[in-house]
Amino acid sequence: MLGKDANVDTLNQQYHQHHAGTMVAPQQPQLEEVLLAGIPSSGGTAKQSPVPTVWNIQWGATIWLIALHIGALYAPWSFTWSALGLAVLLHWMTGSLGICLGFHRLLTHTGLVLPKWLCNVFATIGTLAGEGGPISWTANHRKHHAYSDQPGDPHSPHEGPWWAHAQWLAFSTDNGDPEGFARKWVPDLIKDKYLMFLEKWFLGIHIAFATAITATGYWMGGSSLAVSWLIWVVCLRMVAVLHTTWFVNSASHIWGYKNYETRDDSRNLWWVAVIAYGEGWHNNHHAHPRLAQHGHKWWEFDMTFLAIRVLRALGLAKDVVDLQSMTDKKRKNADRLAA
Repeated sequence: MLGKDANVDTLNQQYHQHHAGTMVAPQQPQLEEVLLAGIPSSGGTAKQSPVPTVWNIQWGATIWLIALHIGALYAPWSFTWSALGLAVLLHWMTGSLGICLGFHRLLTHTGLVLPKWLCNVFATIGTLAGEGGPISWTANHRKHHAYSDQPGDPHSPHEGPWWAHAQWLAFSTDNGDPEGFARKWVPDLIKDKYLMFLEKWFLGIHIAFATAITATGYWMGGSSLAVSWLIWVVCLRMVAVLHTTWFVNSASHIWGYKNYETRDDSRNLWWVAVIAYGEGWHNNHHAHPRLAQHGHKWWEFDMTFLAIRVLRALGLAKDVVDLQSMTDKKRKNADRLAA
């Protein structure tokens, strides 16, 4: 957290000096995000974390990812239409509603406010994506934004495209101190008992889910359907969601176009936006991290933000940070400064 008034004043000045019409990103994270999420600014006075020195292999994560990929290899020999349908449905639910909306835009960047029960629902769905619990996922992503494509970024393509895509997950990003890592990057989330429960019981939750899916398949169609659902709905679906997210970390920092000038290599990449439910408009996101709306041009379709708009229309989503609210806030700030 920023504790000095001088730091806050500096952020305020830079925040108010930025104008949306210039299409140039703010040089600091938005003030509200810095204060709320505890993200140190890579260009400010907050002391930066050193590049991690303890790159010990995370054997649990490594074995988990290898096992999922091995299971997915059996998909051609276990196909059923019901398994395909369930896999596609759960890919959208866990990938878009769980990761993109729940873990990313809600927990990491606080771009909207939901009732606690609905927040718990999306956090649970996000956990079922297989990308880790909400605490570790959010901590790594906040650190990524603080040091994007700089020393300390957990998954920059500067270390190689395959490193950014998947290899980084096999190694520790917390210097052997996961509790301290969480206290530094997600002090707001570690107070939440339910999110901590999801983090602690990540593997158990997946074992229970896989058991339930397999048992349901057996009850409905015997052993062949049970195997089909296990392979497609659990293994192949999670592998597909994993690589969808990983392409945001890798491809969207290598190829594509920029709407905003940022200090990192983030790009807008249309095909990643399609498969990742709007997350591929990555330059837009890095320019304005707290916006729940990632598509900033009329052609930049953002499927996850469409879900957020539905939630807002139903009265479930409040204080949604989008382009309109950002413009209104800048106008009010400008009027206040001019008065």
